[in-house]
Amino acid sequence: MEGVMMRGERIMAIAVRDPWGKIVVETEPLPASLYSVWSKIPLLRGLVMLWDALGIGMKAMLFSTNIALRGKEPAMQLEGAGAWALLGGGAAIALGLFLALPALLAALLDQVIPSAAASNGIEGIIRLAMMIGYIVAISRMPDVQRVFAYHGAEHKTINALEAGVPLEPRLVAGYSTRHVRCGTSFLLLVVVLSTVLFGLLGQPEWWIRVGSRLVFIPLVAAVAYEVLKLGARFYDRSSVVRLLMAPGLAMQALTTREPDLPQLEVAVAALSAVLVAEHPTLLVREELAA
Repeated sequence: MEGVMMRGERIMAIAVRDPWGKIVVETEPLPASLYSVWSKIPLLRGLVMLWDALGIGMKAMLFSTNIALRGKEPAMQLEGAGAWALLGGGAAIALGLFLALPALLAALLDQVIPSAAASNGIEGIIRLAMMIGYIVAISRMPDVQRVFAYHGAEHKTINALEAGVPLEPRLVAGYSTRHVRCGTSFLLLVVVLSTVLFGLLGQPEWWIRVGSRLVFIPLVAAVAYEVLKLGARFYDRSSVVRLLMAPGLAMQALTTREPDLPQLEVAVAALSAVLVAEHPTLLVREELAA
């Protein structure tokens, strides 16, 4: 909410604009053990990174929400076991809605669909349609539109950094809201790869079908992580890779919006905090909230 989280090699930073217009920045070291050993083992590193990203994402969500609540009367804070239970409940609902429900609906159609390939293909189509439909539906909400604009600001800032451009909001504004390593592309890869993998399991009983999706989704996510990482590495070198990654980049049109300069300032503040913490001699513009 009204913020951006950036993760570096050793540090993560969250920048949030509070109700009075000031940019609040918080940094936190990343778990050294996760990023030294496990991050080098293919497939396993995907699970480790995704688990860590989930935890960091939840912390960022709680931090930004509490900053936003500072302007409320009476004063409110979202914290403790209740806050984590709320976020965990949301994650459980997401798994049920986008993973278990499509499998259950496809299983109900198995009585009239004798082909395992067709059945699993339909399940994949249902899952993709539900995901896109959900994104389109929530994108009509003003608050979500601002979240998507901050997502666009994050991408623009990373693109500017990778292009070697000074991190000044007006310069960053000229860059794309799309990025090859985006989580939106990752979600699309998960849907496609899960359709292929689950297709190998045939047409089991509905309860086995639903259960297998929950059991094997970590493996699917690990493979998707490796595919995304490989695609980002060769994106500029291969037209075939660019073609394969085009759907994910196109889908980012649903989850990003053009940010304004104040939103770009927040994204720059988050990335600058990471760069300063990891590279103390690097000169970064300081008047970010001016």
